[in-house]
Amino acid sequence: MSSAFINNQASEHFNKARTQAMFSRILNILTPHNEEMLSLQDVKDAVRPMGETYRGLQVVDVDHIVGSEGRYRDFNRGFLPKREELRNRWTRVDKAHLQDIILPPVHLYEIGGVYFVRDGNHRVSVARTQGMQAIDAEVISLNSKIELDPKLTRDSLEKKVIAYEKEQFYAQVKFEELIPGYSLDFTATGRYQEILNHIHVHKYFINQEASHEISLDDAVISWFRTVYEPLVIVVRDENLLHRFPGRTEADMYTWLVKHWHELKEKYGDGFSVKDAALDYSEKHGFSFVKRISGPLKRIVRGLFRR
Repeated sequence: MSSAFINNQASEHFNKARTQAMFSRILNILTPHNEEMLSLQDVKDAVRPMGETYRGLQVVDVDHIVGSEGRYRDFNRGFLPKREELRNRWTRVDKAHLQDIILPPVHLYEIGGVYFVRDGNHRVSVARTQGMQAIDAEVISLNSKIELDPKLTRDSLEKKVIAYEKEQFYAQVKFEELIPGYSLDFTATGRYQEILNHIHVHKYFINQEASHEISLDDAVISWFRTVYEPLVIVVRDENLLHRFPGRTEADMYTWLVKHWHELKEKYGDGFSVKDAALDYSEKHGFSFVKRISGPLKRIVRGLFRR
């Protein structure tokens, strides 16, 4: 093949990839997060890996490469190039592919069974665009007990981590056994550890007044009945969840506890939990206008995204 033919082919391949990226953006105009590439740092913050292990040179399934350490804004989640400025480097890699030139292995992090690019984003992008099934890679594993899916999105990652945290919390405090019939559900990570801290603080203050130390089981029951449940009753009585669509009673509890504490510091201990709940709802809850304006704003932003 002549150099002119190869240059033309590589340019056409990049144009095709950019067109596919544009169509992907249009199809996800209402849910732009579905096409965003995952950031390794965001995943590490959620999963909290415990150490790392060098795995050496491996052949990695290209479809299992789901994100990047540093170039996650340059490509979409399918590794399609999002910016024209990537053309020169992208086409250089593609020309090497067209000429059967062997390129160095890409460098990847593995976590939970999926991979993130340390170095070689353009090589992965070309490999995906050209339909390659596998790629040579030097791999470092970030040790995690949470298994991740190659179809991972930000939302599914968060749900996966929350489910793992709930499982660990329930096992540690026997919540299902001690509080039968109630499910403590959150929509954000890190909340179960926060609740565990609340229980331990509650246990500490009870023991300050008790003649003998109460057990963790008794502390869980007492915290639920005397701290958590009264606040949740206010949430139910005032029908506050309708202003926080998609959220849970447990979410409201964590927010309102903090808000109530801030208001009591400002206005005194006489500030009631009901007033704190209504104040929080007024300041942070969704009105009808906010509910319909949110999707409209996302449509406008999507139309003008580059």
